[in-house]
Amino acid sequence: MRQKASSRNIKILVAKLGLDGHDRGALVLCRAFRDAGMEVIYSGLFATPERIAQIAEDEDVDAIAMSLLNGAHGTLFPRVVKAVKKKGIKDVLIVGGGVIPEVDHKQLTKAGISHVFGPGTPLPAIIDHITSGVAKLRNIKKH
Repeated sequence: MRQKASSRNIKILVAKLGLDGHDRGALVLCRAFRDAGMEVIYSGLFATPERIAQIAEDEDVDAIAMSLLNGAHGTLFPRVVKAVKKKGIKDVLIVGGGVIPEVDHKQLTKAGISHVFGPGTPLPAIIDHITSGVAKLRNIKKH
């Protein structure tokens, strides 16, 4: 039996998109999220935005953390947001990270990315953002 969303541990999908084969950062995130008490689902390499949305729906995740290092963030991150919305998923926090120029952060935020994390961001800062963002979404969902 599934726990109520407000009482279960955060379930997070760590996603590697497109043709980006650099997964070390994503794997570090998986371990950090797990160590923080989250349930982690890893997409594996080369996932499409549609596949990410399908996994998010199937697993009923609270958050999606996308990692991308190949410069395709301006295309792929918004496509994930659109694919998630197309499935009718409204209560999921979506964050992105990787080598993403500061100038692109505003565009990604406008597209629906909650926050963009760069290289060297302390893991506790990422975990805190996800934890507080999911808590806000769960609180909104209750009302």
